[in-house]
Amino acid sequence: MGSLKMTEKAPGAALPESSCAYLLQELKMIWDEVGQDQSERERILEELEQECQEVYRRKVNSANMSRIQLHQALAESEAEFTNLLLSLGERSFPGRPEKMAGTLKEQLNSITPALQEMQMRKEARVKQFMEVQTEIQRIASEIAGRLGTETVTVNDEDLSLKKLEEFQSELQIMKREKSDRLCKVEEYKVLIQNFGKVMGMDPSKLLANVHPRLLDGPNEQQTKNISDEILKKLNMTVQQLKEEKNNRREKLQNLVKALTNLWDTLDTTMEERQPYGQMKILAITSVNGMLGPGSLTLETIQQVESEVQRLNQLKASKMKELFLKKRAEVDEICKTQFWEQERNKIFYYDELPLLAMLKDYMLTLKEKEEEKYRQRENKKIQTLLVKRNENTLMLRPNTSFSRPSSRAFNSPGSTSIRSSQVSAKVLLLPDSENSPAEKDMHAKRIRNRAMQNALGKNRSCSTSHEDKTSVSTVKQGLSPI
Repeated sequence: MGSLKMTEKAPGAALPESSCAYLLQELKMIWDEVGQDQSERERILEELEQECQEVYRRKVNSANMSRIQLHQALAESEAEFTNLLLSLGERSFPGRPEKMAGTLKEQLNSITPALQEMQMRKEARVKQFMEVQTEIQRIASEIAGRLGTETVTVNDEDLSLKKLEEFQSELQIMKREKSDRLCKVEEYKVLIQNFGKVMGMDPSKLLANVHPRLLDGPNEQQTKNISDEILKKLNMTVQQLKEEKNNRREKLQNLVKALTNLWDTLDTTMEERQPYGQMKILAITSVNGMLGPGSLTLETIQQVESEVQRLNQLKASKMKELFLKKRAEVDEICKTQFWEQERNKIFYYDELPLLAMLKDYMLTLKEKEEEKYRQRENKKIQTLLVKRNENTLMLRPNTSFSRPSSRAFNSPGSTSIRSSQVSAKVLLLPDSENSPAEKDMHAKRIRNRAMQNALGKNRSCSTSHEDKTSVSTVKQGLSPI
């Protein structure tokens, strides 16, 4: 109440109508006019003073709370600013004042722009981390063969440039590995396509058996085919196709080799060999040589195999005919020997002993067969030389190989054999016309003539360029007949 009493002033003093003193003075005038009791007046003034104190207290408390909030906001801003500096890996910020001065509001206003700038930097840095880590996670999922990607969590406590560079380096390593795996996948696909074309297989089916996504085009789905499982399956498929290609090549080489031998044995014409000329070239191609599409298809191999079977059957039939022919000749020789032994006479054929003629004829056939074999070998050698030296002149055929056979055909024994094909008769001297001594003399002359013909032919064969050992072997093999 003291404060209210002190506000009382002289009646002549002018007071503003809105002031507390003016209001108290007006209230006193009303009490005087009414005749208010003094105790009642003091009670009312005491209540007014308490109410004023409560209002002031509320105002003070409100001001104090505002000050506390400013202190707290300033402390939080400073703490957040410090944490941002630490998380971003920066030691200081040029926009922040080194020493805080002024009122709390002034200090808070001075740090707020720097704090907002640091928050923007953090958001940008978090975005960079998110992009890099998301890309790393995506590539890792593709390599692991997972279809979905896991949620990426960025560590807010370490957003430094050093950490970001580490993630970027890891991302570059992952990208290189992804690129290498994509190259491997493309290499495997090219190999599978080439193997499929060479062996007549469908490359699309081969790739679909590995993984259906391998048939996708050059889009985003194609980049997901880089897992370890797909690479392993592709490698296994390539190895299987490579082994199958080698097996088919080896089988084709063996078939072509057998086919060539049958051609040479059966003296097959060039017209019959023409359809299989390309296959013969494929057979002599190196293992790593390039092969055209359809070179090793099952149809091609079956075609060569069928031809080999046909020629084998033809060879067997001809060998059977030759065997029957030789058997008939042997039977004829046996009959002739038996006839001579039974009758104690010599069997003459065009005035020559038949056994000597047959021996000479068989020797001549043997020489002809050897001559044909040498001519085939010489032809093979000439063919190989022409292929190796395409720009050189063709080798002149060696005519020396034909001399032994010509000599053999020009020998007296061969002349007698050819003449024997024109006329055939058996000359038997009757016992009534010739005596035993004369018949023996005549037989000796015939045998001597046959032996001279055989010896003359053998000497002509020995003087030729042919191998002496082979000739002697032939003579030894035929002499015991």
